[in-house]
Amino acid sequence: MPGNNLNSKDNSNKNSVKNKKKDPCAENIKNLAEADKKIIGGLMKAFGKIMILWLISKKRQHGYEIMTQIHKSSPYNKKMPSASMIYPVLHDLEKKGMICGAWEKQGKRRVKYYAITADGEKNLENIRKIAQCNREHDNINIWDEFMDDLFGYKTR
Repeated sequence: MPGNNLNSKDNSNKNSVKNKKKDPCAENIKNLAEADKKIIGGLMKAFGKIMILWLISKKRQHGYEIMTQIHKSSPYNKKMPSASMIYPVLHDLEKKGMICGAWEKQGKRRVKYYAITADGEKNLENIRKIAQCNREHDNINIWDEFMDDLFGYKTR
């Protein structure tokens, strides 16, 4: 009977929603004060350009791939980063010569793949050198303490 199938389907959907585990990271962020959310958002934006350049340095990829990777690793994990956030960064990095884009046919669509340039690699290496130099010459090891305390990353 059609009615029984519909009820079974409704019940299975309710059960799948019930069985879905809550993401503790998303819950923590949801409960933050607005000022805290703004600070965290600012941190993510500040590192956004460097992170996108770094992702492209790992492998040649297109914008949607980058959006997907950032979404999967985001503590917000609510919605995919928008094209209006990612593509201006990609265009800026390309304009500055840090990456280069090449259009390729993928089925019926054309997709622009980005690869890091020698200047982009040099830029990432300079960032690494500056961070390393600061750690080596900072007697109180503030960089190490900061990374370990906030992110749980031992830098040495």
